[in-house]
Amino acid sequence: MTDFNSIRQFNFPTTVRFGAGVIKELPDHLRDGGFGRPLIVTDPTVKDLGFFKEILNHLERSGISPVVFSSIHKNPVKADVLAGDEQFQDGKRDCIIGIGGGAAMDVARAIALRVDHRRDLFDYDDLIGGDIYVTGSVPYFVTVPTTSGTGSEVGRSAIISEDDSHRKRILFSPKLLAKMVFADPMLTMDLPAFVTAATGMDALTHNMEAFVAKNFHPLCEGIALEGMRLISQSIVTAVNKPDLESRAKMMLGSLMGAVAFQKGLGVVHSLAHPLSTLLDTHHGLANAVNLPYGMRFNLAGLEPQFRRMAQVMDLEEDDGAKLIDYLFQLNNEVMLPVKLRDIGVNEGHIEALSDLAEADFCHPNNPKPVTREDFRRLYQEAL
Repeated sequence: MTDFNSIRQFNFPTTVRFGAGVIKELPDHLRDGGFGRPLIVTDPTVKDLGFFKEILNHLERSGISPVVFSSIHKNPVKADVLAGDEQFQDGKRDCIIGIGGGAAMDVARAIALRVDHRRDLFDYDDLIGGDIYVTGSVPYFVTVPTTSGTGSEVGRSAIISEDDSHRKRILFSPKLLAKMVFADPMLTMDLPAFVTAATGMDALTHNMEAFVAKNFHPLCEGIALEGMRLISQSIVTAVNKPDLESRAKMMLGSLMGAVAFQKGLGVVHSLAHPLSTLLDTHHGLANAVNLPYGMRFNLAGLEPQFRRMAQVMDLEEDDGAKLIDYLFQLNNEVMLPVKLRDIGVNEGHIEALSDLAEADFCHPNNPKPVTREDFRRLYQEAL
C-alpha cells in the first residue's frame, strides 16, 4: 500500500510535490527562487479557514510578504480577474499562488495571463483562436489545491464568464501551466461532506467523459481509467469518514482527471454548464446530477468502453447498464441528489437550459452527436 505520509515528486508535465505536509515546503521554494511578494488568490471561504491562516503565518515567519486576493465569485467572472490584476500591479507583486478549488485556480491563472497581456481579456478566448495572442511572459505561478475536483492545479486553461451574460470563455496556453504544484491531501481533511462529494463527482465525471470522448489520445484513456479506479475506491470514505488514504486517492484521481480531459469532455459537461450559467449551481453538483443520464445516453454503441469502466471500478458485473445503476447509487451514498428538481430546476427552465447546452463547447467531443432535442429530453429525464 502506498505511504501517503511520504512526500514524492512527479512531472506530467507540471512538477508536482505530493504528500501529507508538503505545503511546509512552500516558503523555502519561493525564497530559493528569489520570490518574496506573492499575490495569493483564493476564495472567500478558504480565506477564513485555519489551514489557510497557518500557511500565511508560515510564509510571513519565513520573511515572505503575501497579499491575499479573495474577491471572486463561485463561478468566476471577468471583473474578478481585472480586480486581481489591479491588486498585483498596485502591490508590486512578483509571483502568483493559487490556493483553493477550481474557481480560485481559474482566477489565479487568468490573472497570471492578464499581467503582461493587455488586450481585452476575452481576446484570448481559445474558442475563437485567441491563444495566438498569448505571446508574452507570465509571472511565476504556483498552485495549491484544497479540493479534489477540477484538478485545475495541473491545468493550462481558465474558464471565466462574462459579467452580464455569464457566457463561459476559455483562456488557454501552455504558458499558463503552474511551475510547481504543492498537492497536500491534509489540506482537504476538513472539507465539508457536501464539498467533498460534489468536487469528487466532478473529478469522476472528468475521467469518465475523457475516457469515452471521441478524440484519439490513448495516454489520456489510461490515465482516466486509473483516475476512475482511485475515485471509486475512496469517494464514499472521503465523504463519510475521511482519512489520509481516501483524501490522497481523491486528490490523485482529481489530478488525473484534469490531465485526461485534454482528450475532451462531452454531453455531461454541456448539461452542467448551463445550470451554473442560469442558476449559479455549483459545477461539481451539476455534473453529479447529470452524470448518470449523460452516460446512459452514451451507452448504446460504446458497450466495450463501458464494460472497461465497470471493470476498473470493480463492479460485480462489468456491464454498462450496471455502471449507470452504480452512478445513481454513488450519488445516494455521498448524499447528493439524483434529480434536477432537487437543485432548483423546474419545467420553466428547460428551454433556456437546452439552448445553452446546445451552444456549449464540450459536446462536440462527445462520442456521439447531441442535438438540442437530445438535451431537452435529457433535462426532462433528470427533472
